[in-house]
Amino acid sequence: MVNLGSAYQGYLYAYPHKTAYRKLDPRPRLDAVWAGEDTANLLLYVHVPYCEMRCGFCNLFTRANPPEQQVAAYLAQLRRQARRVAAAIPDARYARAAIGGGTPTYLTAPELTELFDLLEDAARVDLRGVPLSVETSPATATPDRLAVLGARGASRISIGVQSFLDTEAHAAGRPQRRAEVERALDAIRAAGAMALNIDLIYGIPGQTRATWDASLDAALRWAPEELYLYPLYVRPLTGLGRRAGDGADPAWDAQRLELYRHAVARLAAEGYEQLSMRQFRRSGGSPAGDAQDAAGEYCCQDDGMVGLGCGARSYTTGLHYSFDYAVSVRSVRGILADYLGRPERDFDVAEVGFALDAGEQRRRWLLKSLLRAEGVDAAAYAARFGTAVDDDFPALDRLRAAGYAEGHRLTAEGLAHSDAIGPWLISTGVRAAMTGHVPR
Repeated sequence: MVNLGSAYQGYLYAYPHKTAYRKLDPRPRLDAVWAGEDTANLLLYVHVPYCEMRCGFCNLFTRANPPEQQVAAYLAQLRRQARRVAAAIPDARYARAAIGGGTPTYLTAPELTELFDLLEDAARVDLRGVPLSVETSPATATPDRLAVLGARGASRISIGVQSFLDTEAHAAGRPQRRAEVERALDAIRAAGAMALNIDLIYGIPGQTRATWDASLDAALRWAPEELYLYPLYVRPLTGLGRRAGDGADPAWDAQRLELYRHAVARLAAEGYEQLSMRQFRRSGGSPAGDAQDAAGEYCCQDDGMVGLGCGARSYTTGLHYSFDYAVSVRSVRGILADYLGRPERDFDVAEVGFALDAGEQRRRWLLKSLLRAEGVDAAAYAARFGTAVDDDFPALDRLRAAGYAEGHRLTAEGLAHSDAIGPWLISTGVRAAMTGHVPR
C-alpha cells in the first residue's frame, strides 16, 4: 500500500533537485561534458537573478534591488560566460528558450536590449527563431520593456500575480496593488500577439473559496492562454518561513486540496485543459500559443538544457550542473559576488552538479513524464532505455493499487497528489544528498 503522507511535500520541477548537487572535484571541462551529446534540440535558459522585491514565499535564487552598477557588471559577465559556453558547445541548436529569474523585466528596456544583443553576439542564438518565454511582474511589465520583448521574439509572457486581492497578496508577503496588476495586464495585451500566462497561489492565510473564486474570475477576464496554479509553501529561510515555521498542518493540506479541486472543475468548465497539477492551457488559444506548441521538438525527458547566468542549471544525459545555490539574502549576495569576480576561464568548466547513472536517468525520465497529465509513453521509454518501465519501477503497481494511477498515467487524484508522488519516487541516493544539504 502507498502511504504518501501530506499532499504537499515539494514541487519536483527538476530531478535531481539542486539541493542534491555538490562541488565537482575535479571540475570537468564543458567541452568534455557535452562531447557526444545530441545538441540539435536544446533548451536555452537564461537566469536574471534580480527582483524589485523578495516575496515572502520565494526560495528562488534572486536578489532584490541590487546596486545599479551590479546589473551592468552582471550583463558584462554574462556575455563572457555565453561566449565561453558557445565555444564549448559549438554545434548547439536551440528548439526553445526561456528567460527567468528573479524577474528578467527588472532590467530596464536598454538593459533588456543589451541582454538580447549579448545572447545573439556571444551565444550565437537569434531568439526570434524559437519559442521564447519570459517572466515578468506587475511592477515591471511596462510598455517600453514589453516592446523590447515583442521585438526580440518573445512568444509567451508569464506574470506572477498570485492573488488579485491586495490583502491576500500582502498575506503572502507580496506588497502589490490590484491597480498595478491591471495596468500590467493591459500593457501585456496591448504589446502584441504574445501568449499570456498568469500565476496564482492557493492556500494563502485567510483565503476562502469565495476569495479564490474572485481571483480566478479576475484572471479569466483576461482570457490567458495559460494559467499556473501553485499551492503556497512555507520554506526555510524565506520571509514566510522565518515567521511561521515549516507550515505543517493537516487542516491547511485539506484547504489547499479543496481549493485545488474547485479550480480544476472551474477551469475545465471554462475550456482549459489540465496539463499537470499546476499547468492549465486554454483550448484554441492565440497564434502565439499555437506556435508555442507546434515548434517544439524539444523533449524535456530526454533533451539537454544550456543554462547561462548565476543560478541557471544545465542538463546533459549524465551530468546536471550549475553554480552554488542559496536562499538567504547574505548567501545569495555572496554567490553573486563570487560569480561576478570569476576569471573568464572559469566558465569553461562545470562547478557544482550531480552525475546521473543509468538508474537515475531512467528515474528522471519517469518523473518528468508521470507528473504530466499525458503520463508515461511506455514504448518511448523502452526505445530509449531498452527495458520496460514497469519492470524498472514496480512502484507503479503500488500507485495503481492505491488509485493514484491507471496504466501509465496519474488519475485525477494522482495529479492532485503530485507533490507527494514526486518526492515518494525520489531515489535513496538523491534523497540522502538532499537531506545532507545545509540550507543557507
